[in-house]
Amino acid sequence: MSDDHGHRATYDRSAADWHAMRRGSYPERPWIDRVARALPEGAAVLDLGCGSGHPVAADLLARGFGVTGLDVSEAMLDIARAALPAGCWLQGDMRALDLGRRFHAVIAWDSFFHLTGADQRALIPRIAAHLHPGGWFLFTAGPREGEVWGAVSGGPVFHASLSPAGYAAALEAAGLLPRQFVAEDPQTAGRSIWLARKD
Repeated sequence: MSDDHGHRATYDRSAADWHAMRRGSYPERPWIDRVARALPEGAAVLDLGCGSGHPVAADLLARGFGVTGLDVSEAMLDIARAALPAGCWLQGDMRALDLGRRFHAVIAWDSFFHLTGADQRALIPRIAAHLHPGGWFLFTAGPREGEVWGAVSGGPVFHASLSPAGYAAALEAAGLLPRQFVAEDPQTAGRSIWLARKD
């Protein structure tokens, strides 16, 4: 995630509370299952906005995948490093993504939407460049174009979304074929979810 809107400070302050809450909640599991079933054994996965590594990265590591997590919050990453030493944990702004390697899947659950719409459009080709052919991109967004503010442990967090047509066009322009879009999925507490695959 980016830090233009103070996300790093908010997530640094709330890291322990966030970790405790996320360890006990895994609404995205059906989507992670779907991606995991499509991956080769030992696949490399990039968790963008990985937070404390729970529950997504922890689950993927338990399945035998090689997980790299990138997050702007050093406090979140400290928890991930201590709890999940098998992962590779990197501090950074996802907008500057340039890891010099490719992955079989990139997952940005509850993180990609912290960027402005313009930054999301600019990042999609970078994500595509980090995927092997046939690789998967799973992310959450809003159900429609717009910007809203939310809160994490009392701290403000920014969210933005393109329109569904805007995401489809941006993904396709980057060589990512949209496979599924579910608006306000009731199984994931109303999240809107995109799944795309690299040509």
